[in-house]
Amino acid sequence: MKIGQELKPVRKEEITHTQLVRYAGASGDFNPIHTVVPFAEQAGLGGVIAHGMLIMGFIGQAIGTWFDVTQLLNFRVRFQAITRPGEKITILGQITGETIDRWICEAKAINEKNEVKARGSFEIKK
Repeated sequence: MKIGQELKPVRKEEITHTQLVRYAGASGDFNPIHTVVPFAEQAGLGGVIAHGMLIMGFIGQAIGTWFDVTQLLNFRVRFQAITRPGEKITILGQITGETIDRWICEAKAINEKNEVKARGSFEIKK
């Protein structure tokens, strides 16, 4: 591993409305902006939107493909834009620094238009 090294992109299937309903059940987040189209439209969102934590979960899943999860020391995410059903998300990662005992890394979730949906940072024990 070296600073500047890009990690293998992780591509997710197209987000579906069914996936959002299932995620709502799994997470306990039943906010209707994620599952009820008329409600989300009335809220001015133009339709349902994906849970931010679902996108964070995609980044976490990618970290688990790049490194052994027992090495993960911390993980933070900042949400950047709404994600909607029909979008395909790709997680990109890079090693951006190091200390004596850890790798400092960044990740981002982007759609097929290269719009950033979330940015994350995490540290991995060497």
